[in-house]
Amino acid sequence: MADAKVKGHKAEKVGQVVSTKMAKTIVVEVTRRVQHPLYKRVVTKRKKFYAHDEQEQAKVGDVVRIIESRPLSRLKRWTLGEVLRRAVQVGVEPSALENLEPQAK
Repeated sequence: MADAKVKGHKAEKVGQVVSTKMAKTIVVEVTRRVQHPLYKRVVTKRKKFYAHDEQEQAKVGDVVRIIESRPLSRLKRWTLGEVLRRAVQVGVEPSALENLEPQAK
């Protein structure tokens, strides 16, 4: 039993990417709904986690799974596990922008 090292279970969270402005780092917002202890109303709680994205594969709006890891910097304690769902990219054609008129005030 001394040879077998049992590693603890690493926490996982699922959230939406809200920022990719840093190099190899994403900001993931995890949303959870909890009941208020006194008023019994369901409240939405949100928390942002900084996660390491080595290949920079996540984009803003993607739903991702992050996995707990060792501290990588002052704020980063999570790594990107996988991209669960890609964000829908909406494109605007340049010809549509030319047809817009400036609004008069």
